Amino acid sequence: MVIGICRSFRDRALDRCYHCFPCLSDPARRSSLVLKVTLVMLHLVYVGILFLFDSDLIDKTKKEPWYTALYLLLFFAALVQYFITSGSSPGYVLDAMRVVNETNVICKKSSMAKQRQTASSKNGSLPVEGCQSGRNFQGTDSTSWTKLVMDMYPPGTSVRSCICSYCNVEQPPRAKHCYDCDKCVLHFDHHCVWLGTCIGQGNHCKFWWYICEESALCLWTGILYITYLKANISRAWWNDAIAILLLIPLSIFIVFLLLLLFFHSYLILTNQTTYELVRRRRIPYLRGIPERVYPFSKGVCHNLYDFCCGGSNIYSLEPLPSAQELEEKSRPYTCLDVLTCRCC
Repeated sequence: MVIGICRSFRDRALDRCYHCFPCLSDPARRSSLVLKVTLVMLHLVYVGILFLFDSDLIDKTKKEPWYTALYLLLFFAALVQYFITSGSSPGYVLDAMRVVNETNVICKKSSMAKQRQTASSKNGSLPVEGCQSGRNFQGTDSTSWTKLVMDMYPPGTSVRSCICSYCNVEQPPRAKHCYDCDKCVLHFDHHCVWLGTCIGQGNHCKFWWYICEESALCLWTGILYITYLKANISRAWWNDAIAILLLIPLSIFIVFLLLLLFFHSYLILTNQTTYELVRRRRIPYLRGIPERVYPFSKGVCHNLYDFCCGGSNIYSLEPLPSAQELEEKSRPYTCLDVLTCRCC
């Protein structure tokens, strides 16, 4: 009986909680919220313990306030960048298709309006065919997207091979269906559990800046912890057990973040994604290309420019390179190529 009362009380409490906070009723959103709270708490614990025990840091803050101000600025910048990245869209195929179709409809309507104005100026009346064709805009939306996507593949490619069986939509090159988000993502890189979202064309740049800021913050925090332990090395080690226990996982995080930062920097410079690099032999349009050839690379400088400055349009689509372009990219470098900056 007591167990039944406790269960009913728990169910009522959960119902009230879900009613006040609808996002908690979804398991995926609930786990994402727990991760965000955990990350914020970890940051606060590491910084709080540091300022609580390190008296030398407090004295340095009084003498050189700019030092602590820069550290706290990086601390808040990393947290803000985390929430910006986790809340940003990776660039979904369905959204890109909707934008393309809406643009197509607007262009057709504007062209029809011009035709009507021309006809009315000549005949003094509107043509009937224009109104009838206007009713068929919705029916031609999918056709416009299909044609746009198929033009990016080599001639003779079957439409069925490009359709996602889950979203039932044509996937442009470099797109992939994410089973966690249950959506197709443009330039799919990976699904980040820590951020609770996919990394794709729309937020890859934000993700790189986040891991860069987080790496700098962890490095700075590790240096402060090591400085604190060196200043108190004469004391017994158990007096600083908390700092030592926090420094061990922090060192692991630093190594992981630096490796992740270097790895994604390499991907950016060669215009690749994690999925393309790891699953290269399983992707049909990359299967026959040698591993040392980067089919989508436009040179280091162009890749950097597209990555940093090309984020204004997260729905930009990239066609597959032609056989002639692949042959040019597979050609070995010569001294003349180095002098003419072919890699750039």
